[in-house]
Amino acid sequence: MIFDFKLAWDSLPYLTIGACITLAIVICALFMGAIFGIFIAIGQVYGGRSVKIFLNSFVNFFRSQPVLLLLWIFWLGLSELGIGVGAFAAALLAYGLRSAAYQSQIFRGSIQAISSSQMLAARSIGLSMFKSITYILLPQILRLSIPGFMNEYSIVLKDSAVAYSIGLTELVTRGGFIIERTFDPSTIYLTIAGFYLILTYGGLKVLNVTEQRFRIPGS
Repeated sequence: MIFDFKLAWDSLPYLTIGACITLAIVICALFMGAIFGIFIAIGQVYGGRSVKIFLNSFVNFFRSQPVLLLLWIFWLGLSELGIGVGAFAAALLAYGLRSAAYQSQIFRGSIQAISSSQMLAARSIGLSMFKSITYILLPQILRLSIPGFMNEYSIVLKDSAVAYSIGLTELVTRGGFIIERTFDPSTIYLTIAGFYLILTYGGLKVLNVTEQRFRIPGS
């Protein structure tokens, strides 16, 4: 196996655009997953019986499905219903909702790690349930959830490569286009691996610094 440094260097600008698209879908999916995940977790802990049944069904469904199947469901399934979506939107729905299911369990664990006496104290001084969650629990939930979020980031990042199957021109897809022209898969795939290494550990470093910055003293 010979690594063609010239080909790798010449391919960097094209692959960098793909890496930016990969990072965009990951960040958007994680943000979407965090927003939905927080509401799901709160509903699972404090919601009524019917709410818990619905949310548990949502979580169980999306956690049990392969990401490839979800991509095809949102890309082709929605189009059959007359709802046309592009590859990026389909990928965002698939990764975002799947991440919401997983992140909800991270947030739920954080909620349950907080002493129930804090909620009782907040309610006893006259705060509503909404204000108690917003001002007392939520700041702690977000800080406690960062370690789990770091793991979710690396998972979504690596799973994003599957989006090539619906034509999203992310990092792996662009690498495939280069291979079709150059017939040198070894060089291109090793270059792509370097991109994923940088994206993975660069993102984890940022999150690790964030965790240290916002760590709850004594936790």
